[in-house]
Amino acid sequence: MEYHDSPEAKELRDRAGEFMSEVVVPTEREYQREGSVPDSVVADLREEARDRGVYCPQIGEEWGGMGVAFRDVLPLFEEAGRSILGAPAMRVAAPDEGNMHTIELVGTEEQKEEYLKPLVAGDIVSAFSMTEPKQGAGSDPKMMRTTARKEGDEWVIDGHKWWTTQGSEADVLIVMARTDMDAHPYAGTSLFLVPADADGVNIVRDIPHLGQGLIHESHAEIEYDGVRIPEENLLGELNEGFTHAQQRLGPARLTHCMRFTGMATRALDIAKAYMADREAFDSTLDEKQSQRFKVADHETRLHATRTMVRHAAREITEGGEARIPVSMCKVFAANTAQEAIDFALQSCGGAGISRDLPISDFYQAVRAFRIVDGADEVHRRVIARDAFEEVAEGELENLPEF
Repeated sequence: MEYHDSPEAKELRDRAGEFMSEVVVPTEREYQREGSVPDSVVADLREEARDRGVYCPQIGEEWGGMGVAFRDVLPLFEEAGRSILGAPAMRVAAPDEGNMHTIELVGTEEQKEEYLKPLVAGDIVSAFSMTEPKQGAGSDPKMMRTTARKEGDEWVIDGHKWWTTQGSEADVLIVMARTDMDAHPYAGTSLFLVPADADGVNIVRDIPHLGQGLIHESHAEIEYDGVRIPEENLLGELNEGFTHAQQRLGPARLTHCMRFTGMATRALDIAKAYMADREAFDSTLDEKQSQRFKVADHETRLHATRTMVRHAAREITEGGEARIPVSMCKVFAANTAQEAIDFALQSCGGAGISRDLPISDFYQAVRAFRIVDGADEVHRRVIARDAFEEVAEGELENLPEF
């Protein structure tokens, strides 16, 4: 189907699709049964992505990317999602993708030189350290307790974070902390660039979790104990941490939606091929109407997802925040992808849960998507609050009596 993508977006999508088919998926199949892919293999994939013109397209050319407009890069993200290896290979994987976007958007020239350039090059990795244990400062970040206080020309950070993706491998952490305890957290929180080797950054553990597959992904618990950083490591404006986080999370949620849409699409493709070949009860599985109708439903919902994401991306490109469209995309895409991948696994039976196919990795990965970047319930709360705020008080006068 056509989605009114620009010629540049289509050309980029096609190059990414060729790269996935000719290089990434064969590499995935080579390592599928081994459980993980060596870093050297990912490095080789990145070199090939550079040669093919599909490497880090979302970041400006002056920092090592390709300078492609946000909406135009979305089809590439979908192609990248067709394999667990696609996003790391094209340097569009979370959390580095969102962190690079944040530094490019609000960082100083010095911060971009020190951190953004090596991030784009793949020489360093990063982490976004916001979520906290116990207080629930993940789904409800206004409960945040981590603080940063000014002492002379330094900031001193104290706090306890967890589910910091890539935290134990990161070279630099973007830490969210409260900087004005008298203000509402939405108006008194800031972001800081914290070198991972700074004194007082203590990695407590990597949290064991669902979905550890071809690419190792850590989620660290970290204590910040009197961590001192220079004042110039403030990222963006003082007390605007929540604003900057939203600037980061809106586009990042949409890129997540596209990656998982690509993952679900490939899972369905594999399932359709399997059903066309597998015979049971006097016919192949693809001839059974119950299966055909389910495929039709999943294809329809994936088409709706792609359309919703492009609508939200257009609002962001035009300067809007698009909070409600982004929340709608996040909930709808996460559930659509999960249901499609679950169907694909079920349709492939024993082959689906084996490591002979990538669907088992997809199945583990997709379940987290309904929690990361805002749980379903949080986004539904945002959507519902907006829906009820739109109801004019005068409407109550028109309600019938029951």
